[in-house]
Amino acid sequence: MSHTEKGDKTATPRRLPITRPRELGKRRQTIQLLTNHFKVSGNPTHDFFYHYNVDLKYEDDHPVIGQGVCRKVMKQLHETYASLLDGKQFAYDGDKSLFTSGPLPFATNDFDVVIDGDALSRKIATSQSPGADGSPGPSDKKRMKQAGQSKRFKVDITFTAKVPISAIALVLGGGQESENSQEVLRVLDIILRQHAARQNRLLVRQSFFRRDSDCIKLGGGVLGCQGFHSSIRPTQSGLLLNCDLSTTMVVEPGPVIAFLLSNQGVKDTSSIDWGKAKRALNKLRIETTHTKAEFRIVGLSENSCYNQTFPLKQKDGNGTVDVTVYDYFMDRWSMKLEKSAHMPCLNVGKPNRPTYLPLEVCRLVPLQRYKRSLSTSQRSKLVEASRQRPDQRMSKLYGELRANNYDSEPMMKECGISIVPDFTQVQGRVLEAPQLSAADGRQLYTPNGRWNFNKNVSNRAYLEKGIVSSLLHLILSLFKCLSQFDLQSMEKYSAVIQEIHKMKHQSPAKRVEDMFRQVNIAFGGNNPEFLLCFLPEKNSDIYGPWKRECLAQRGIVTQCLVPPPNVKDQYLTNVLLKINAKLGGLNSLLKKEITHAIPHVSRIPTIIFGMDVSHGSPGRDVPSVAAVVSSLEWPIISKYRASVCTLPPRQEMIKTLFKQDGDTDHGLIKDSLVAFLGKNNKPKPEQIIIFRDGVSESQFDQVLNDELGQIMEACKFFGDKHFGGNWFPKFTVIVAQKNHHTRFFLRNGVNNVPPGTVVDGVICHPRNYDFYMCAHAGIIVCSLWDYKANTLPCAP
Repeated sequence: MSHTEKGDKTATPRRLPITRPRELGKRRQTIQLLTNHFKVSGNPTHDFFYHYNVDLKYEDDHPVIGQGVCRKVMKQLHETYASLLDGKQFAYDGDKSLFTSGPLPFATNDFDVVIDGDALSRKIATSQSPGADGSPGPSDKKRMKQAGQSKRFKVDITFTAKVPISAIALVLGGGQESENSQEVLRVLDIILRQHAARQNRLLVRQSFFRRDSDCIKLGGGVLGCQGFHSSIRPTQSGLLLNCDLSTTMVVEPGPVIAFLLSNQGVKDTSSIDWGKAKRALNKLRIETTHTKAEFRIVGLSENSCYNQTFPLKQKDGNGTVDVTVYDYFMDRWSMKLEKSAHMPCLNVGKPNRPTYLPLEVCRLVPLQRYKRSLSTSQRSKLVEASRQRPDQRMSKLYGELRANNYDSEPMMKECGISIVPDFTQVQGRVLEAPQLSAADGRQLYTPNGRWNFNKNVSNRAYLEKGIVSSLLHLILSLFKCLSQFDLQSMEKYSAVIQEIHKMKHQSPAKRVEDMFRQVNIAFGGNNPEFLLCFLPEKNSDIYGPWKRECLAQRGIVTQCLVPPPNVKDQYLTNVLLKINAKLGGLNSLLKKEITHAIPHVSRIPTIIFGMDVSHGSPGRDVPSVAAVVSSLEWPIISKYRASVCTLPPRQEMIKTLFKQDGDTDHGLIKDSLVAFLGKNNKPKPEQIIIFRDGVSESQFDQVLNDELGQIMEACKFFGDKHFGGNWFPKFTVIVAQKNHHTRFFLRNGVNNVPPGTVVDGVICHPRNYDFYMCAHAGIIVCSLWDYKANTLPCAP
């Protein structure tokens, strides 16, 4: 919250410190709950964590890249030089940082670490893998010797800083967070990650996955691997370990050929698209069935296994001879390649030295992350299979805690820290559902936070001209429902246009172009106000080009749908609700809006902003899109306008809220303020409430300093232009986080917590003003998808 000093007309808005209310909320009935936070107990045996920098290189001074190799080197260092380390345990992050709970007996030291080649990696190419430049190259005997050769590393450990463990006590007491307190929490999380790494788990940020984890088959060669999330958090009741179930997508292990058939949805190898196969297999790891050696795929051969040749050195040393991969495996391994003889080979070598392997001797190894976006069908299967009763989820959490066995972690023991495996008890409050008003002042009944629109909406949109595309029988059903729905003039559609059959085999861009050719004929070259488009299937490739042409190029409101097999009135009603909102209508109003009874809002002119940034699918380098919505027509707050702009890929902070160009502001906030004031000189906003979605705790200060700072600048600039400079509204910023890992359970463990449940104590931050709210009814016990992480936090 920011404000200005009274009477100071030129003061700049300043930010007040964020503090929790002195007392917890007391309104409405209380409810006793359990939550998946577990007490971190014990007394630290030292006053400081000691931070050391780790510089890890190969013998030739090239840096070591890859957390897996780094962790193996540091593990070997600990075993080899235990006496030089004074027997101390350490927490290593897999990169440059190492922490101990007391000082090491040196400030800096160099170590030589030797690891057996087979123990370090199974990716050493042996004579079983034919290469293109004379490989297997040296004799089999020499290559076998190289496979078992030791590797030498140089490790430099240097003291960096001391981190006072007492810093966390300041936060727990309600004090200001500092770099030291954040560093203490980081060390504790590094200990948890190291513990998981020692158990050979896949690490995905703060989630861990075992090879024997339960998996969900999603189709397309993709599995939903169920694992475990853990992080240590400061709360009002001390340090708590937040544990939750989590799911990430992995490639289905097994024969490469089987994966390609499943991935492309074909039954015969002759139907495989090898261009798609190359993209799908890129950088995946495989294990050979005949040698158990492990490699990473870098591409496919240009020719089939039967025709792909490489120069093989003669045993007598008299030059080389070109042989095919097929013949080599027949002669060397007595393997008759039947399945993959006419398929390309996998290239597991280097760009200037390819190494070829037939597909049928290769298997994908487990726990390889699948980072592409899921199809609609895969998402549906994931959500369906993730449904669990709360008691089942609690049981799984107990099982994961036992499997992790944190008390066995040496670093935890040395720090004097243990985890109490009991769910934390908290008290919540259940707020009553808001009352809604629909058309003609009719009140909507909202039991358990649910309601149903039968016929009427609060404010109907008006449409003068429109077009409906395709499926006449469904259109008739839609307008039959529409007549009951009473959406004004929507029944007066202007044209029904169906795609020409021969165009269905053209590219999406051509199909859209031809459809608008028909639209132009039907409307004499004018754009219709509204388009209703029926698509043949979900994820149709025509959807993107169609939306782009309608919204970006022509400014036409559009609604696309893929009708289900059995169309019911409820489905049609839901479609009409979306159409009504898109055309500027209101589906419902809060009763308190009409009676001007919303606290802090109805009596003071208020504009409400909602801001979010959406990013492209993981692995895609596409622009991010920022959206800002703002309320209109105060004291009514249910009607909004929207503005969007593009940002650089993966950028979360919105940099275009205030964009001054000379004497003009081209930012997103200005348009919202102009629309709020309208043409009738409505009262200027005295307070601005901002709801910000999609930012993490580490970005809170950026939101306040960067985004709120821009909004303040936009208001100051706007005030100078329109109000003579005398405009300093109050600001409130509310960050909404949906994809956290806190879950609540009733004591019976069977039902979901009721909608409207609020928890604002015990597990909340000791200083920040935060709370948890279960705002909606749990129609099904399923989970929310986290697009950024490509993981699924399993939530009741």
